[in-house]
Amino acid sequence: MAKIWGMLFAALFLLLLGRFLYIESSGVVQGVDLNEWADTKRTSAYSIDADRGRILDQNGMILAYDRPTFKLQAIVDEEYSKNLEEPKHVTDPEKTAELLAPLLNMEEASIRERIEEGISNGRFQVEFGNSGKNLTQEKRDAIADLKLPGITFAQESKRYYPNGTFASHVIGFARNEGEKIVGVTGMEKQMAKYLEGEPGQISYKRDKYGIKLLDPEEIITEPDHGENVVLTIDQKIQTFLEDAMTQVDEQYKPEKIMAAVMDPKTGEVLALGNRPSYNPNDIGNVQNWYNDVISYPFEPGSTMKMFTWAAAMEEGVYNPSEAFKSGRYEYIDGKYISDHNGGEGWGSISFDQGFRFSSNVAAAKLAIDKLGPERFLQYLNKFGFNRETGVDLPGELKGRILYEWQSEKVTTSFGQGTTTTPIQLLTAASAIANGGKMMKPYVLSEVVDSESGAKLKESKPEVIDTPISEKTAKQMRELLGTVITGEGATGNHYKLNDYTLGGKTGTAQIPNTEGGGYMTGKDNYIFSFMGMAPVEDPELLIYVAVKQPKLAGNEYGAEPVAHIVKTVMENSLHYLNIRPDKTKDHDVKAIEVPELEGSSVSKAKSQLTKDFEKVTVIGDGTRVASIYPDEGTKVLPGRRIILVTDKPAIPDLTGWSTREVQGLADVLDLKLDVLGSGYAFKQSVKEGANVKKGDYLAVEFKHPSSTEEEVESDQDDPETEQTESEEAQQEDSSEEPS
Repeated sequence: MAKIWGMLFAALFLLLLGRFLYIESSGVVQGVDLNEWADTKRTSAYSIDADRGRILDQNGMILAYDRPTFKLQAIVDEEYSKNLEEPKHVTDPEKTAELLAPLLNMEEASIRERIEEGISNGRFQVEFGNSGKNLTQEKRDAIADLKLPGITFAQESKRYYPNGTFASHVIGFARNEGEKIVGVTGMEKQMAKYLEGEPGQISYKRDKYGIKLLDPEEIITEPDHGENVVLTIDQKIQTFLEDAMTQVDEQYKPEKIMAAVMDPKTGEVLALGNRPSYNPNDIGNVQNWYNDVISYPFEPGSTMKMFTWAAAMEEGVYNPSEAFKSGRYEYIDGKYISDHNGGEGWGSISFDQGFRFSSNVAAAKLAIDKLGPERFLQYLNKFGFNRETGVDLPGELKGRILYEWQSEKVTTSFGQGTTTTPIQLLTAASAIANGGKMMKPYVLSEVVDSESGAKLKESKPEVIDTPISEKTAKQMRELLGTVITGEGATGNHYKLNDYTLGGKTGTAQIPNTEGGGYMTGKDNYIFSFMGMAPVEDPELLIYVAVKQPKLAGNEYGAEPVAHIVKTVMENSLHYLNIRPDKTKDHDVKAIEVPELEGSSVSKAKSQLTKDFEKVTVIGDGTRVASIYPDEGTKVLPGRRIILVTDKPAIPDLTGWSTREVQGLADVLDLKLDVLGSGYAFKQSVKEGANVKKGDYLAVEFKHPSSTEEEVESDQDDPETEQTESEEAQQEDSSEEPS
């Protein structure tokens, strides 16, 4: 028996020995490579965050970027400090809690409990919830200066918006979701595929406490950072708009404000804002997520009349001096609409007067009697009221043309029943401001590689329709000008100080959700204005709507709207260095840039100086290679004309406006970096230096009254005129007031 047991033990011993020898020689156990397993256990790997691309305005002003923040951690494992001269873990929870509490805005007891709980549970480290996250560099440094054992930091990125409540519904916001920043609204969402980067990775060999070995065999894969997105928004014009809206919001406390400024020649949205708005750095209490300018359809009121008149002009059925009886218009036996002054009208007046007085009867006669309902509907479709504009922002909605019943066909002519969004109105009005060509609105200017600066995507002006001719557009602009300056006009309180303005007022009724019909009372309207300036050759197009402002007894609905329009237009036109065109005789006319490419420089300059005050020759070549603004463009005499020779060189840019420098960069295809605003006073490329396509040019700007050390300050807002308007006379109207 003993012999048998001995043989069994010997066999077992030989089996185990063989197994050990096999494992030692092969390094494999049950299909697992022990060397690889050990490498894995000894290797730390973590991702390297990719910076999200920046969002910038058209002049290079940063509107959104990733700002580094820090997360506080406390190492509580005593083993981490083993064999070290100084402790690397928390040695005194009570003292640590006492010193951290005021910096983290936490109770001492709460901090101490977290640390002691981590120790008792055998954890390696603990964190401190939201109070220990998103710490600024300053807060991080203040804590680090305490030199508390065991206190460490992990760096994180957080999306930051340096201007706070500024174009929030355009820029949108992005937030941290797990380890990634994700765009939620606005351009942060729309351009996510460009803004988001690809994270990198780093791996290295470590000991059991995560400390790198002397030979860590480190492998690094660099992150691919996101691309920069450049918007058409102009930070200065947007600031004018934000400030004016804030003043009106605080004074009148309206339900909504919707406003936007567009370049009618290109479709670029230069400024866009809503109230209520929000600060994307603090989204805890947002009253309005929606970008109402593109997603709030409502009955537009009398701003619609400009398209009714334009359609009649284009069809040749409009006689400006033809008289009609104002007051009431019977469209079906016993059914009528009335003018906004209770149906009294103004007696027998011309159709031009009807537009200035904002006559509903005139609009109905033009749409129904002159054009006919079917032809009028065709023009509504041409002006885009049946479709979205295609603006490159998320969440666009379209209005609805109500056109089934005869009453709807009539009321649509003066902006009641049918609904539109502000962006639809702006897009349609661009045809009037731009010689008949209706431009697609856009907010994205370009996408630029964040490392090389190369353009990856670029938006171009796009004509989406031509609903009217250049002749009709000019005639319509002249009529719009009489709304501001004509006798008995409804818009004389919108007059600008230095520029001619054309436009149309609107006072839209608000449907009553309880009981049908429309709301009543002095405040219960959407007061609006569509305007363009200078009226001869508009550089800017603006739309402002204010819903249900809280008006005092002697105030009228046009006053808050006029304050925004006048403040933004006057300041923006000066900022863009548009020459004031308001003279006693209003005799300043736009001039067409002649065709001069290929001609001699001396001949071209001689011809241009006859009509334009500022002609700048770029380089010392003998032939004209290109010209800015483009040939055929109509501009005012005060606009700078840039003649580029076949040997271009950088001129002295001192005193040039931002717009002029941008024009030079565009025509020479230079990479431009704009610093500040106002007028140029310093440039990175010396005067006379030769340049080629893709070269870099940085230019610093300041206002004439400022020194290099002063901070730029905005111009004072022009004072709002207190002039009685058509909106004061509407309370008894049974139909849509003007």
